[in-house]
Amino acid sequence: MTKKYKIAVMPGDGIGPEQTAATLRVLSAVTESTGIEMEFIEAEGGDECLNRRGEALPKDSIETIKSSDACLKGPVGESAADVIVKLRIMFDLYANLRPVKSYPGVQALRPDIDMLVVRENTEDLYKGYEFKVGEDAVALRVITKRGSQRIAEMAFKYALKRRKKVTAVHKANVLRVTDGLFRDTCREVAGRYPQVSFEELYVDAASMHLIKRPQEFDVICITNMFGDILSDEAAQICGGLGMAAGANIGDSFGLFEPIHGSAPKHAGKNTANPISMILSAKMMLDWLGEEESSRKIEDAVMQVLSERKVLTPDLGGSSGTTEVAEEISRKILGR
Repeated sequence: MTKKYKIAVMPGDGIGPEQTAATLRVLSAVTESTGIEMEFIEAEGGDECLNRRGEALPKDSIETIKSSDACLKGPVGESAADVIVKLRIMFDLYANLRPVKSYPGVQALRPDIDMLVVRENTEDLYKGYEFKVGEDAVALRVITKRGSQRIAEMAFKYALKRRKKVTAVHKANVLRVTDGLFRDTCREVAGRYPQVSFEELYVDAASMHLIKRPQEFDVICITNMFGDILSDEAAQICGGLGMAAGANIGDSFGLFEPIHGSAPKHAGKNTANPISMILSAKMMLDWLGEEESSRKIEDAVMQVLSERKVLTPDLGGSSGTTEVAEEISRKILGR
């Protein structure tokens, strides 16, 4: 019996609604070609929602997301902390997954890059524990044993499905207590996975090695803020943020979104690259266990990129967001 999925969709701000429409077009092609059923229910959130309704993440949106099987989200503007950060904590989406891969026809640093950044998603400085002391400001960095342990476990489990290598990235030589805890926990978890190769890098060295030897990375396990920074760098060496998909997952729920911002100056021009969000939808289908549908999306994206006939300006083409989505959809349908 075909399973029907209920997907909460948050179009977001800026280029988000255009990317969302493009991605839903591709998912429509997937349902037509595979027979899986998906019901899409909008959940408002972001700057426009804040301006119109007085809150960036209304209660009805939260309830819609809670009652769904997964959430597909476009980029949000200045209210991101009140939307995505809140959702990560609310649903305990402790792992941020960011695949970084060389695709055909896309200018990358090397053609053989294929890594996965597994970033802790709910603690660190992004907890937002900041306060003033007179004229000065203080931010508290929270790193827990539990948070470090479960992100390390996820990193090693993904490594088992890939090339069986984990690189733990930290700055324990300076941040001896917080990153010391993260490092030691990663080492403990590594001991339970003897079949997986394990190495460590300081975050500054890791940023250099992402440029120097990106093909040698498989799974990177990293804390929240360092992971946010390094995953953007990694995305750039594989063609830029327009290709960068992301997932926020926990033990029982997943939220999928491109990793970039809302790019308001490009909004409404039909020039935004939709592939970052289309590949995020691909990750969603993977997480739901729909591997055939997921593979269809990636194969179609690779075909379009290889042919280099229908590409957005950031990839050297002159086609619009809608045209790229239509072309990917045609490949999925075999037309």
